[in-house]
Amino acid sequence: MRLTALMSMAAKVVVPRNYRYGTNRPWTVSAQRRNPAGKQRRKVFVDEIPDQEWSVFKGDTVEILAGKDKGKHGKVVQVFRKRNWVILEGLNTHYRYIGKSGDYRGTYIASEAPLLLSEISIIDPTDRKPTEVEWRFTEEGEKVRVSLRTGRIIPKPPVQRRDGIIPEQWKDGPKDTSTEDVLRKTYIPSLKTLQEEVMEAMGIQEDRRHRTSYWY
Repeated sequence: MRLTALMSMAAKVVVPRNYRYGTNRPWTVSAQRRNPAGKQRRKVFVDEIPDQEWSVFKGDTVEILAGKDKGKHGKVVQVFRKRNWVILEGLNTHYRYIGKSGDYRGTYIASEAPLLLSEISIIDPTDRKPTEVEWRFTEEGEKVRVSLRTGRIIPKPPVQRRDGIIPEQWKDGPKDTSTEDVLRKTYIPSLKTLQEEVMEAMGIQEDRRHRTSYWY
């Protein structure tokens, strides 16, 4: 599916007022199966965090503060702001069977369960220890995350595109189009038709002219 089609689907989705968000996007079949039309699910109260105060992003390294994996470090692979959830790669996993049918018991798989923001803490890259963070502004006016324990800036992780490319780390290769070639103006607007431009480029001389016609 093209990214433009996916974005248009996400822009058009309308959810009920008391919609219960989960790990599936609202327009997917799995989410619609969990939230069928006309069914009122138990309300879940979530302390909403404004976007400007959200401090955990995909790619951050965090430490688990509670649960069976307490003390372990992991990488954030998914963020669910509607529920204050994050999913860590390979941690807080639970095992289940999928695809049960008849005598076949299904496939035994492991999947990561979400963790609340209160159950994790960001790792300070200077000493690899958990810390609380707050947003501050530098002298240049840039908004950055700062460790409250060490006072060091914790940079935001680079964003990886769907094709696996990180724009900030990309280096042009021999087959890539240079910026100068992209910005170079190669088209000169003209009042000639396409046929006349082709004939001029190929050196074809045409002395015939269209006969004057009238519409009435």
